[in-house]
Amino acid sequence: MSERVIEISGINPIDLYGVNESKLNVIQNYFPKIKLIARGDLLKAIGDKEEISFFEGKIGLMIRHLIKYKQLTENNIERLMGEDTATGKSVTLKHDDEALFYGNGGLVIKARTANQRKLVNESLENDMVFAIGPAGTGKTYTAVALAVRALKNKEVKRIILTRPAVESGENLGFLPGDLKEKLDPYMQPLYDALRDMIPSEKLVEMLETGIIQIAPLAFMRGRTLDKSFVILDEAQNATESQFKMFLTRMGKSAKFIITGDPTQIDLPKRQPSGLIQALKVLEGVKGIGFVTFDENDVIRHKLVKAIIGAYKKVE
Repeated sequence: MSERVIEISGINPIDLYGVNESKLNVIQNYFPKIKLIARGDLLKAIGDKEEISFFEGKIGLMIRHLIKYKQLTENNIERLMGEDTATGKSVTLKHDDEALFYGNGGLVIKARTANQRKLVNESLENDMVFAIGPAGTGKTYTAVALAVRALKNKEVKRIILTRPAVESGENLGFLPGDLKEKLDPYMQPLYDALRDMIPSEKLVEMLETGIIQIAPLAFMRGRTLDKSFVILDEAQNATESQFKMFLTRMGKSAKFIITGDPTQIDLPKRQPSGLIQALKVLEGVKGIGFVTFDENDVIRHKLVKAIIGAYKKVE
């Protein structure tokens, strides 16, 4: 364990740290193995010596950016994290920031927060992982990215994405169209993630041939899912019987990721959530990983983090 004090000079430290250290928290997400303590123009870093050296180089880039442009946004931080500390040229990020793969238009698909990186690591170590936390934390997006990477690497033969078709105040029966058209709105977040990662023509082909399957949870009954990467999204809306049915679909050489938010259950009041039961029943089972996301993982509009924090206080 090493410790280094970095002097912040040439700029106002608050321009680097942000109000209430909001920008420093964003930077911290890229370095989960380092503890940061800010005291005015002195920034203490505690952790692995090599990690601290890499971190110090990035802080130097951000200070030079502030001196030149007089501002530092979250987008600036993300871009600077991908630049060489000496030349300023774009490079592949080191350590846990390495890209999972490159999506459409060269989009870098990678874990962007500490818990997203933990989800990546847990998925490598376990065949089943629960990713639990509020909306906007990247649970589903990261899970889909892991599934696409596994397919690209020929680790699995297909991707299966499923959600319970439970209305959040709306009535499914009153939606126009056939069954597929009624269900598509529920699956839209999954389609959105896939469109970032796979060219549109290729995605259509994969959906038509069944290499990628998107279906409501009820359609999983009776299946055995071998050599598949399976994601159950919005798992808090699965009943206890549905949840047991889904978990027992797991076949040989399969990977399961279950994502959900226990605070947003849309089931009838007297219908208990299968996710809540599963988290209690499966705790401590070897081969199952658990990752808990929070407001620090929010990568949507900054107000989303504030909204989650406000509701958390009330609850």
